Amino acid sequence: MPFINSRISVTMTEQQKESLKEQLGEAISIIPGKSEQWLMLEFADNCDLYFQGDNTLPTAFVEIKVFGSIPQNCLDKMTKTVCDIYESCLQIKKDHIYVKYEESSEWGWNGSNF
Repeated sequence: MPFINSRISVTMTEQQKESLKEQLGEAISIIPGKSEQWLMLEFADNCDLYFQGDNTLPTAFVEIKVFGSIPQNCLDKMTKTVCDIYESCLQIKKDHIYVKYEESSEWGWNGSNF
């Protein structure tokens, strides 16, 4: 039950969204037990993001939420992969991307909870 929420300061094309969707769908498998089959994505573009007091450079804030926990070695690999994806798809430099993780033991779907 992973969810990746992206707030992005630039305008995204449908082609860029599709590319991000495909690449994040592959990347989520870095986290044990997670797959694209259960992945939900949100892309919010044209966000007013200020980084270090400046909003002139492309910036992204990516939240990755999962049911369960994530091993530390997977966090490191996932962060690198996510930054690589956003840099290649949207030309956002890695030093202007924050990646936040949230683990949850409470998650509902289909009218009940896990």
